[in-house]
Amino acid sequence: MVWTALHAKIHRTIKARHLFEREQRLLVAVSGGQDSLCLIKLLLDLQPKWGWELGIAHCDHRWRDDSQANAHHVENLAKNWGVCFYLKIASEPVNSEAKARDWRYRALSAIAQADNYQYIVTGHTASDRAETLLYNLIRGTGADGLQALTWQRSLTDKIALVRPLLEVTRKQTEEFCQQFELPIWEDATNQNLKYARNRIRQELIPYLQQNFNPQAELALAQTAELLQAEVEYLEQAAQQLREASLENACLSSLPLRLNRRVLQTAPLALQRRVMRQVLQQILADAPNFEHIEKLTALITAPNRSQTDPFPGGAIAQVQGDWILLETVDG
Repeated sequence: MVWTALHAKIHRTIKARHLFEREQRLLVAVSGGQDSLCLIKLLLDLQPKWGWELGIAHCDHRWRDDSQANAHHVENLAKNWGVCFYLKIASEPVNSEAKARDWRYRALSAIAQADNYQYIVTGHTASDRAETLLYNLIRGTGADGLQALTWQRSLTDKIALVRPLLEVTRKQTEEFCQQFELPIWEDATNQNLKYARNRIRQELIPYLQQNFNPQAELALAQTAELLQAEVEYLEQAAQQLREASLENACLSSLPLRLNRRVLQTAPLALQRRVMRQVLQQILADAPNFEHIEKLTALITAPNRSQTDPFPGGAIAQVQGDWILLETVDG
């Protein structure tokens, strides 16, 4: 085996960030594109050092005419490498980026649960991280959205999603695939500019590189990395503040009572995070900026102030030192 600088880098990253344990079962999501082929090749080469059991999973969204041929291509690669292969096919074509992502993670989780894989591994890169930061920034988001692609997160109590390539650019994965003559399956949808992420990848980032910073992609990815640590710290601090302010330290059901005196001592950033955490538990969908702001405003509002109903019917009202959240019918 040829041991490259990228092999050494990923080996160090896995050890330093504690991404995987030794002798664990890793389910690798392989689309057939350059990033996922680079990932599976690296993991196969590192396998003797770690004692992993590897499996390859491919998700067919059925939104391209060549999707079945693509799946067969990945299956043949798995057979040639002697790796277990799993295929999930959408019951009907998945025709949006968000729906495709949600379905893909559900499909991968189902495979992992059925076959006892502890980790699902994807080939997201620093380039993806930069694109995600720009995509969420343009749509409007806080720091959480800007650092959305994290190194690892829990999908279930027993399954973690891991992204070992977040310090590797798409250019590096392409060069790696060329070096080892890996048969990349070109996805035609990556050239379709109707998708916002493709416009960011093909038009916005090259524009930023040409006109502002040749290293814009890496700079954005590094910003996401810095934000990740800050978000983790703020979320933990907000959770402690929320527990201190809740009358029963429980978010299980309405009504809820939040102590305004406790919240008033905290910085605005933590106040907003507490209110978002509360709303995440009582709303069916993620709270937006307006939801969070109108609840946060009650921390310093006059007595008897109240909000208009939140989605689902809950309202919040100031009662002396407390904010009471309850359903409209009480």
